[in-house]
Amino acid sequence: METKKVPYLHTKRRQTVLLTGAAGFVGSHLSDRLIEAGYQVIGVDNFITGNRRNIAHLEGHPNFRLLEHDVSEPFAIDQRLDWVMHFASPASPPKYLHWPCETMKVNGFGTYYLLELTKRHKARFFLASTSEVYGDPLQHPQPEDYWGNVNPHGPRSVYDEAKRYAEAMTMSYHRQHAVPVRIIRIFNTYGPRMDPHDGRIVTNFIRQALAGEPLTVYGKGLQTRSLQYIDDLIEGICCFMESTHTGPVNLGNPQEYSVLEIAQLILELTGSRSTISYQPLPENDPTRRKPNIELAQRLLTWRPTIDIRDGLALTIEDMQTQQSQRPLPRRRVDVDAAP
Repeated sequence: METKKVPYLHTKRRQTVLLTGAAGFVGSHLSDRLIEAGYQVIGVDNFITGNRRNIAHLEGHPNFRLLEHDVSEPFAIDQRLDWVMHFASPASPPKYLHWPCETMKVNGFGTYYLLELTKRHKARFFLASTSEVYGDPLQHPQPEDYWGNVNPHGPRSVYDEAKRYAEAMTMSYHRQHAVPVRIIRIFNTYGPRMDPHDGRIVTNFIRQALAGEPLTVYGKGLQTRSLQYIDDLIEGICCFMESTHTGPVNLGNPQEYSVLEIAQLILELTGSRSTISYQPLPENDPTRRKPNIELAQRLLTWRPTIDIRDGLALTIEDMQTQQSQRPLPRRRVDVDAAP
């Protein structure tokens, strides 16, 4: 699966990107891609949910520098920045429900401090928002101009409303201070380097299938998800960096599958004999999720290309490798063991 390299942005001078959440699933892949294209990356992570293994291969790389810091607290950078890219946040329900205040802070205070940093450096700001801003959508598929159907005080609000606030803060800095910004809304994304215990459907199903455990399906499994492979997302992000549009722009795969269909496909690809275990639906769990990507297609000449079977096969292979390796230490409690 060959992908394009990102060119320098409008100049031959080496550009520096400050990337928060650099040790996370998406952030680590984006770090690789930017470094491959010749950017210098300052990765920032406090390792609440990030994994040191994701960036271990970058240790000692001349174009990568790691700063261990919680971006909910202010900090300064002593070299010129061209981009500030905010990808730090717990992103799976078990993680943000375990770290609710931290999730609100990193998207609230963190977004504010990073926008201030962007303004001081006269840089460009890139916000990773989420399809969760649409809540349990009443409009299907979801276009960028849909305002959403979000419970502002339900358990999932710590993520949904935090990202909505981050978008509002980002656009406020753009309007008031003329800070150049980009906002993407990421739909369900999967691929290598995901945490097998992050509680998302792909990782849950693969982990359970490989262990021969029943696959946990909530409700009747008729709720839908649209799954995007990580390489497609990274390609969309890089295309958007070359655009002058502020966004928001949906980045996702419009192919829609029921949760039960995804479970059955993973059983087939793993060759597992696991059964299906049906459990009650969690509160405010979205019943449908599918991106309208017409804007991304028109604006960025982008659309996802990686087939779900190919992407899942690579993800299964990666999780098998993870199971055979001794985990690196993390500064966090294990979500499954948390009270």
